[in-house]
Amino acid sequence: MYIGREGWSVQRKTEVVLRLLRGEDLGEVSREINVSPPVLEEWRRVFLERGQQGLKARSRDPAEQELLRTRAKLGEITMRLELASELLEKRGFGEDLRKLLRRSGE
Repeated sequence: MYIGREGWSVQRKTEVVLRLLRGEDLGEVSREINVSPPVLEEWRRVFLERGQQGLKARSRDPAEQELLRTRAKLGEITMRLELASELLEKRGFGEDLRKLLRRSGE
């Protein structure tokens, strides 16, 4: 039974692809490492199309990475604001906070 494509590091996939590119038999490599030939062919195709970066499951373009960082920061700031609001409410400043928020929204 062959294992799927998950659980293989980029480095290990690269080593396998390089073996194939050096001319090792696809069937022999497939049996040796217990990965189906179609999966190995896909690794080779992706590697040739996009190089080593293409084999990384989580590779993203810089704009997408920046968007993820921005969303994470926004989530962190929102959480801090909510905690601060709860703390002000507990300490008796809830009405003052609501007035301030109403004024800033005008």
